[in-house]
Amino acid sequence: MTIFCSHCHRPLQAEMSFLPRRGKQASTTLKSFRSTKSASKARRDQINVELQALRSLLPISAWEKERLSYLHTMALVCLWVRGAQLFPPDSAPPVGPVLGVELLSLLPGFLLVLSANGKLVYISENVTQVLGLSMVELLAQGDTVFDILDGGAHEDVRKKLLFAQEHPSREVTFVSEMRTSKAFRLQHGGNRAVAVRGRFTALHWPATPSTAAFLALCTPVTQFPADGNAGFQDDLFQSMHILDMTFIDVTESVIYHLGYRREELIGQSWYSLLHPEDTDRAAAQHRAVGESLGAGAVAGPAVLRVLRSDRTWAWLRVSARRDGGGRAITCTSRCLREEEAAYLRAREHRPAPRTAAPP
Repeated sequence: MTIFCSHCHRPLQAEMSFLPRRGKQASTTLKSFRSTKSASKARRDQINVELQALRSLLPISAWEKERLSYLHTMALVCLWVRGAQLFPPDSAPPVGPVLGVELLSLLPGFLLVLSANGKLVYISENVTQVLGLSMVELLAQGDTVFDILDGGAHEDVRKKLLFAQEHPSREVTFVSEMRTSKAFRLQHGGNRAVAVRGRFTALHWPATPSTAAFLALCTPVTQFPADGNAGFQDDLFQSMHILDMTFIDVTESVIYHLGYRREELIGQSWYSLLHPEDTDRAAAQHRAVGESLGAGAVAGPAVLRVLRSDRTWAWLRVSARRDGGGRAITCTSRCLREEEAAYLRAREHRPAPRTAAPP
């Protein structure tokens, strides 16, 4: 039986003859697709085997290994490869692992090593004490220093790192908020401000960008009661005053921070040491703690400039409370670098962060 086209009334045998050929073509395509699919699965299986082998070599706990995704595994592998390039096995390793966990816990912060382009090379394990995240968890954010910093500080940090690279002997400091754990943010209302102080050091000669690393100590700008770290006490001194803020006692460590002996300050007024532009801030804090008649009243911290014995200005973050049955005021002063003071002063003018209502 011949089939004719309804439009031109021509027989369709010629057209029909192509159908078996198309069927063979489809069959060949299907076989090719199955072959490609099998090859892709084989490649994926091989990649999985290699990633599992790399994961097993990582110097982290078995519990941490079980939680790693493939991308996270590769980030950690890249970290250790960069470390091996800068610190070959036949050279001295980074200072962190040599110090050990016990000695690292005595530092006022954690150690950070960056490559010339800002890639993370090493983070000491005590980062958990500062950010609430382990080194492994922190790397989940990314593999550069910019991935763990507040976005608004990126440009400033790039400029500081470029300056440090061009002037290897010069130490640079920058302050930025760093990412923290969810528990930390819920407890303290946000991420944590950290001061990063470091310089570029040539680890091999001849010195080139590929053989230099940025070695830094990262310390929190503000402390919380939960920190409880004795290492932070090196930056502190305490003073006791009668209600008009005349010194009646001060810790001996004041000589390291301001250059005065204890006997020189007793009997002096606190206001005689303050920068003229900061007396209003100090007076506001004084009023806040002095208005309460009972002991235990606390005034919020104030960032002030205080005159050193060498006639230079020291930046202090001062907290005040009412003690001695309400008859004295105790001030706890922490020394700041100029960058830290500028950050805290700027934050005083920011609106308070909005906290989500509990579920």
